[in-house]
Amino acid sequence: MKGLLRYFTKLGGVRGYSAVSRGGLRLEGVKDVIAVASGKGGVGKSTTAVNLAVALARNCQLKVGLLDADVYGPSIPTMMKIHRKPDVDGDSKMIPIESYGVQCMSIGFLVEKDAPIVWRGPMVMSALQKMTRGVSWGNLDVLVVDMPPGTGDAQLTMSQNLKLSGALIVSTPQDVALIDARRGVQMFSKVEVPILGMVENMSYFKCPHCGEPSFIFGKGGTLKTANEMGLKLVGEIPIEVEIREGCDEGVPVVVSAPDSTVSKAYGEVAQKVVSRLEELANEKENGPEIIL
Repeated sequence: MKGLLRYFTKLGGVRGYSAVSRGGLRLEGVKDVIAVASGKGGVGKSTTAVNLAVALARNCQLKVGLLDADVYGPSIPTMMKIHRKPDVDGDSKMIPIESYGVQCMSIGFLVEKDAPIVWRGPMVMSALQKMTRGVSWGNLDVLVVDMPPGTGDAQLTMSQNLKLSGALIVSTPQDVALIDARRGVQMFSKVEVPILGMVENMSYFKCPHCGEPSFIFGKGGTLKTANEMGLKLVGEIPIEVEIREGCDEGVPVVVSAPDSTVSKAYGEVAQKVVSRLEELANEKENGPEIIL
């Protein structure tokens, strides 16, 4: 039994990655690359990535890109209302498609809408490589990467091959989601990617009739987890009908209802992400000098 436990302990580790993870080459012209991730699907990661990217562009006046790295389940084409293929420049690089002031790229632009992506791992890795370094991103302040759910090859490839400035972890308040969110935090920690904070999605539902909040998925779970892991909770996003409608119609809620409670919540997340990136940049600049 002890031997079996040691075997699974080794399987759960990420060995030999930390030394090279931060050594990945920066994308030309891109200042910061941030990953929006979760340990599992269905927690609103893509919705958060879309609204964060648009809020960074509109509220923070930044030049922003959005990369859909969820090859098997690309959502960005629908959420950003983009239904055409990208053009190619003179260097045979794809030109990202602009929507709501954000430069977007997704595998969903290149395949038919309902076509399944039935690919093995090497093909997925090749596609991710083409959608990062095979794209003419131009000059960007921030590239937001909508990561696939889980902690497998795709996540490790993106973490290692891109010089990630940080990762934002999205979870719902319920324990089953937070268990996987913890795994996501641990994965990024193992490959030395700073955690920008945690976002609690579907935090509560505010009744449109009486105005009372209902904590459908539990209350305070993400804050508790963040505190236990020494992280910051950077936002609590309520459940709103407008969010679902915006996703289906291809109009992010920060565009369709900029003065709503949920849009203001996304705006606060964007401001906190920018502040955290500035803190990390200052820490790096003012770090100890090593003289040999």
